[in-house]
Amino acid sequence: MSSVAQFASIPLDTEVLQITLAGVLGLFLGLEREWSHKSAGVRTFSLISILGAAFTVLGSAPLVVLGGVLVIVQGALLAVRGLLAEEEEEEGLSLTTSMSMLMAYGVGTLVASGLVLEAVTVTVFSALLLVLKRELHSFAWGMTRTELRSAAEFAILAFVIYPLLPAGSFDVGAGNLVVAVEPRVIWLMVVTVAGIGIVNYAIVQTYGSRGIAVTGFFGGLASSTAVVGAMLDHVKQRPAVSSYAVAAILLADAAMAARNLVIALLFTFETGLLLGAVVPLGAVILGSVAIAAYTADWTENLDMDLESPFSMRNVLGFGGLFLIVVVAGGLAAAQFGRLGFYVTAALTGLVSSAGATTSAVILYRGGGLSGEAAVLAILLATASSIVVKAGLTFAGPDREFAVKTATVSTVLLVAAGVVTAVVTM
Repeated sequence: MSSVAQFASIPLDTEVLQITLAGVLGLFLGLEREWSHKSAGVRTFSLISILGAAFTVLGSAPLVVLGGVLVIVQGALLAVRGLLAEEEEEEGLSLTTSMSMLMAYGVGTLVASGLVLEAVTVTVFSALLLVLKRELHSFAWGMTRTELRSAAEFAILAFVIYPLLPAGSFDVGAGNLVVAVEPRVIWLMVVTVAGIGIVNYAIVQTYGSRGIAVTGFFGGLASSTAVVGAMLDHVKQRPAVSSYAVAAILLADAAMAARNLVIALLFTFETGLLLGAVVPLGAVILGSVAIAAYTADWTENLDMDLESPFSMRNVLGFGGLFLIVVVAGGLAAAQFGRLGFYVTAALTGLVSSAGATTSAVILYRGGGLSGEAAVLAILLATASSIVVKAGLTFAGPDREFAVKTATVSTVLLVAAGVVTAVVTM
C-alpha cells in the first residue's frame, strides 16, 4: 500500500510522465501513417517521440541535436525512396512521412521541456493536416488565382502588419480636444472586414443568396459595422445583390441587438435584471429579421458569382473611414465632457455598441448608474450603431443601395420606438 501511495503522489511534471506522454502523442501522430500503410507507423512515431523526450530529459544539447540529425537522416532515406518510386502519389506521401517523423521528435522535446500545451497543439494540428490530406489538396487545386491572391493579402493584413503595429494608444487633437487612438484596434477592423468578406465569399459560393443571410447574422455577432464593409465590397462587384446586402446589414443589426441584450441580462443577475431593455431590443431583433425577410426574395435563385473574396482597396478605404468615425466620436465626447452620460454612450455606439453596453452594465452593477439610466444608455448605443452603419453605406458608389439601407434602418428604429412606447404606456 505504501508503494501505491508513493506512486500516486508523483507530480505530473516528472520525467517518467513526460516520457510517457511523449510516447502517447507520438502514437497518436502515427495513427494516420499506420492507416495509410506507410513504412513508419504508430510504433516508429511513438519511439521517435520517446527518443526526443529522453534526450531532452538528459539535458545534453549535443545529444538532442544528434537525435534530431538521426531522425532527419532516416526521413531523408524515406524521401529518397519516394523520389525513386514510379508513382507520383507515393512520392508525396514519403516526403510527408519523413517530415512527420521530424515533427514527432520535436513533440517529444517539447513535452520534456515542460511545454505540454504546445506539444499537444502541434500534435493535433499535424494529425489534422495528415487526415485531411485529400480535402486540403482538393481545396487548393480548386482555388483560382484571384482567390489565392486574396488569401495572401489577408495573411499580410492579419499576420504581418497587425503584429508590427504599436500596441499602445496615440493622442490625436490639440488642447482640450484630444482623443486616444489605438492603431491595432483600427487595423483589427480592417482585418475583420477582410475576414468577413472571405467567409461570406465561401458561404455564398456554396449556398448562394442564403449565404449572405448567414454571414450577416453571424458576422454581426463579431462586428456588425464590419459587415457593412464586406457588403459594400460585394455590392460594388455585383450590384444585383444589393437587396440581399441590405438584408445582411439588417440581420447584423439583429445580431448586434441580441448580443447587447445578452450582456444586459447575463451580468445583472445579482444587482437586478435590466428588464427594461428586453422590449426595445427585442423589437429591434424581430423587426430586423422581419424586414430582412421582406426586403430580399430568398427563394430566388440569383447568380451570386462574386469576382473575389474581398478588395484590398475597398477594405483599406473602409478602415480609413472607420478611423475618421473613431476620431470624430472621441473628439465629440471630449467636447461634451460631463454634459451627459447618454451623449457619451451614443458616441461610443458609433464605434462599438457592445463597449457602450458593457460600460453601462458595469456602472449599474457598481451602483454608479440607475437601472433606467443604464437601459437608456444601452438603447442609445444600439440606435447609434444602426444609424452609423446606414451612414457608412453612403461611402460606396451605389447610392440606391445606400438610400435603401438608410430607409429600412429608419423604419426599423421608428417601429422599435413605437412598440416600446405602446408596451410601456
